[in-house]
Amino acid sequence: VTCGGELAVLFVDTLVTVELPYSEEIFGRIRKMYEAFPRISVPHFLGDDYDDEGHQLSEAISAARARAESCSSFLKAAIRWSAEFGTSKSGSPELHVMLAEYIYSESPETDMTKVSSHFVRGNEPKKFASMLVNFMGKCYPGEDDTAIARGVLMYLSQGNLRDANLLMDEMKEQLKSANSEFPKTDLIQFIKYLLPTPVTEREPNKVRLERDAYPLFRTLRQKYKTSTDRDPAFQE
Repeated sequence: VTCGGELAVLFVDTLVTVELPYSEEIFGRIRKMYEAFPRISVPHFLGDDYDDEGHQLSEAISAARARAESCSSFLKAAIRWSAEFGTSKSGSPELHVMLAEYIYSESPETDMTKVSSHFVRGNEPKKFASMLVNFMGKCYPGEDDTAIARGVLMYLSQGNLRDANLLMDEMKEQLKSANSEFPKTDLIQFIKYLLPTPVTEREPNKVRLERDAYPLFRTLRQKYKTSTDRDPAFQE
């Protein structure tokens, strides 16, 4: 995997060296390389033979970490290339989604902040919602509303109210279909108050926050300070 990852990075380095513009053809090649990276689930529970299975688990975690780092290095390089030679300053949205999905599904220590930061630079809020619903089913108590709020606030920090609303609506639909409840906490209430703020169309297919929404944001942030202080990312 490591050698394959290094070759994949070398491929992207070549694209940069020859200053090859971003295109669907090249993206297709990158996707094929991405799909070639192995996906192997890591066991989370040990049986009666703790010593033997503990050793196997340790090896599995080390291997998973190596795979995740290798694929991440490749996709990050591809994102930088697409940002420099493509039309999006933050890089290809599709590549961001691919990286977010791989980090979430394959990394033994999932960093939800990193996962969310790539999803919000992507173009798949419904996939982001599915990932958050999945995360809610296996996270510790109190982590679910934090993950949801982080995603919404990251969208809003980019002025993307449309996808912030899509994320919330899709999560509600998926949880309803699964007969599960949406978290009811002060942090979620804070997010719900933010979403109906005034908006305007300033770019094709993108909704941005109006300036007069920010005084409301500051007021709400002060009111729900105890909840928003739970995660340093909320202060950025």
